[in-house]
Amino acid sequence: MDQIQAMRIFVRIVELGNFSRAAEKLQLPRATVSHTLKRLEQRLGVRLLVRTTRQVNITTEGTLYYQRCLQLLSAFEQADSLFSHQRLQPEGRVRIDMPHSLARNVVIPALSDFYQRYPHITLALGANDSTIDLMREGVDCVLRAWLPHDEQLAVRNIGQQPQITCASPAYLARYGAPESLDDLAGHQAVGYFSQHNGRDYPLEFVYLGKAESRVLPAILSVNGADAYIAAGTAGLGLIQVPTQGIQRQLAQGELVEVLPLCPPPAMPLFIMFPPGRFLAPRVRVLIDWLIELFAHYPPVLPSIKSKA
Repeated sequence: MDQIQAMRIFVRIVELGNFSRAAEKLQLPRATVSHTLKRLEQRLGVRLLVRTTRQVNITTEGTLYYQRCLQLLSAFEQADSLFSHQRLQPEGRVRIDMPHSLARNVVIPALSDFYQRYPHITLALGANDSTIDLMREGVDCVLRAWLPHDEQLAVRNIGQQPQITCASPAYLARYGAPESLDDLAGHQAVGYFSQHNGRDYPLEFVYLGKAESRVLPAILSVNGADAYIAAGTAGLGLIQVPTQGIQRQLAQGELVEVLPLCPPPAMPLFIMFPPGRFLAPRVRVLIDWLIELFAHYPPVLPSIKSKA
């Protein structure tokens, strides 16, 4: 049995959670995948996976072996690229996931520069605001504005997004423009709820160097940046969003900044990837390019004064 191939098959089964999908991705017969896993378990003398009619679960021993396989396979891949053109011209497919707003406003408009530098790399870009399982989904890296709940992921902070509090002119005409945090009594917010506990995040402010939060009533709660901005534009409450993502709405007067002296704290950006592996050149250059991109984000823009 080819030990490296067996490890590759085992890793794909774990990441996809399914023998048939692993076989399809590896372009192998399902019987070959199943037989290879059986022989691997026999050789190791342990049960790596527990198979039921609906799912595949990894055992404690399987988890330990999986992490070691990631390290070894990445080392093999790196070794194979040491004396090849991959060092200068990485190639292959990279799967990355990021929020809609960052994909639309920042990353996709700049991709022509990336492809000019690395013409042999193709990207599969997932745009969503939800937490995903990198290993199960087969994703190489993710860009997020929050720290992962999975403490095993490797994390790099790659930037900060300035934010503002804003609302639509129709909302401000009805409720008035708050001039201080005390004026927020009687106001409402568009809720943005946590995927993990379903609760709305509070509004956050920084005043005189001190962080404060306010919990306002919400008639609508959402879980997505586009829906959040749309709800604020529709006059359903105050919202707090990165400035760069709503430049058009601010310029056209669809949203108006309020409480400019008490801005929300900047939103950090993190890039995350599975730990315990040497990054393949194609993944490493993408991460380095994103770090460079966000080092200049947001660009210097003409100031838009609050109308509140």
